Amino acid sequence: MSETTDVSALELAALMCSRVCHDVISPVGAITNGLEVLADDDDPEMRTHAMELITRSATQASAKLQFARLCFGAAGSAGAELDLQDAKAVAEGLMMGERATLTWEAPAATIGKDYVKLLLNMILIGMAAIPRGGDVSVTVEGDLAKPTLRVLSTGQAARIPEETAKFLGGRDPDRFLDARAAQPYFTGLVARSLGLAIDARMDGETFVIEAAFANGGESI
Repeated sequence: MSETTDVSALELAALMCSRVCHDVISPVGAITNGLEVLADDDDPEMRTHAMELITRSATQASAKLQFARLCFGAAGSAGAELDLQDAKAVAEGLMMGERATLTWEAPAATIGKDYVKLLLNMILIGMAAIPRGGDVSVTVEGDLAKPTLRVLSTGQAARIPEETAKFLGGRDPDRFLDARAAQPYFTGLVARSLGLAIDARMDGETFVIEAAFANGGESI
């Protein structure tokens, strides 16, 4: 689907902020609950459980925020490059709190920060494609100045996420864009800003999302 209706920068920023807040509300709320137990309950066992909850939830919240910083934020200066190993680290941190595992096949090298941003957004879509858990396999290959990015998701009931099917290629004026759908829409925007074609499809029982240059590296 080609992009038909642009979303204003202000509207998109608001939607993406809502997305980030939604992601961290649960672990932050769990931290609050744990602190309340510590304040009100003197039972040693309950206090131990509360500390475990606080520690686990704080780790999860930190991982989600570190991931969001690279995935949605403006890390580095204009034209900056980021280390793929840093991208791997934040992706692994995010996966620790999810039902999916990560397989990473990318060189130990730096690439343009917007390619990293795109790749991490593709990972989020790959995770959404396997709601019951499974494996998310990440591949970066080709010329790192103009790489091919690919995420494969395998797991029970793997499918193309509804929001991805509707908004990865752009916004249809008859479809409502909410905070949940804003992320695949944003992913498509990033890909097209880099001159890449991005496609989400099923290959048998495996979900595939791929971004690549056409004609051996020419912008499209």
